[in-house]
Amino acid sequence: MILSAIFAIAMGLTACGDKDTDITYAPAETINISQKSFSIDNAATQLTASVSTSHEFAAYSNQSWITVSPANSAAHEATLTIDVEENTGNARTGKVIVWSGGSRDSIVISQGAGNLNIESPIPGYSLVWNDEFSGKTVGSDWTYEVKPAGWVNAELQNYVKEDQVAKVSNGTLKINLVNDNGTIKSARLYAHNTSGWTYGYIEARLKLPTGVGTWPAFWMMPVNYTSWPDDGEIDIMEEVGYDPNVVVSTVHCNKYNNSGTAIESARKTVSTAQTDFHTYGLEWTSTYMTFYVDGVKLLTYNNDGTGKNAWPFNAAFYPILNLAWGGSWGGVKGVDPTCLPATMEVDYVRVFQK
Repeated sequence: MILSAIFAIAMGLTACGDKDTDITYAPAETINISQKSFSIDNAATQLTASVSTSHEFAAYSNQSWITVSPANSAAHEATLTIDVEENTGNARTGKVIVWSGGSRDSIVISQGAGNLNIESPIPGYSLVWNDEFSGKTVGSDWTYEVKPAGWVNAELQNYVKEDQVAKVSNGTLKINLVNDNGTIKSARLYAHNTSGWTYGYIEARLKLPTGVGTWPAFWMMPVNYTSWPDDGEIDIMEEVGYDPNVVVSTVHCNKYNNSGTAIESARKTVSTAQTDFHTYGLEWTSTYMTFYVDGVKLLTYNNDGTGKNAWPFNAAFYPILNLAWGGSWGGVKGVDPTCLPATMEVDYVRVFQK
């Protein structure tokens, strides 16, 4: 086979050197699609489109809210079944890509905005982004952190990108802390971590896990991060399992960083934080940040005008959801492996701006 390949290459080079020989290339595969665009309302919908090609083909979606079958066809013709999930947020567009040989074509799906009239709890703000977790998978707006145990805060879990640690079902996201044959795994998810938002009202509705060693958090970090705490950190909600139902809001910067003052941190007992859903929110402007639990003010941190040491919060930040195990705070009183698996459940995350 090797000798044959060498002979073929030699013959090809000879042909290339012959001025009287025309060079021809194999034509691109032909793809025919019966309907190449759909415009639909916000309801869950099943669509169909017939595909015929001059070769076997594959079909896939570029959005988690669109699924297509068959994904692969050994035949040259097939009818694609395209399932589109209900849209409860802003209008959106996705594609089903058909790939055959060296050719690609696509079916564009435009879906109207959801019929949820989502208003900001704080007057003067409008919804700019949300995830109601109404689909079946974690959406493309989220990025998984993948890091081993001990990566940060001496935490014991491995952050992985696996279905078992981040599941969407029945209208909520479940972040699961699991013991996988002796390896502790969990999820840490970033929303729009390359763009983020500067100022606004950011809110999540959460039900917290139980068990000593758990450390759930809903927080924010700067898009253009260089060093900590210089660039700031905003902890909208944290809780540790050994102090159940006590939720904490905290600001980190050079001037205030775990110094324990009432300027930078506050806590509140929410007796059903681990059994019911509650809202945790942040109103963030150029002059102050106010943290809320169920619409009630918990902490206000003011821009004192002294510069970045006290206020690095004039840049874009992105929301984070994670569930840690042990570590420098969550593990202060040890960990209880019998509480695993543990779950932080997320009903929604919403971002409003003026």
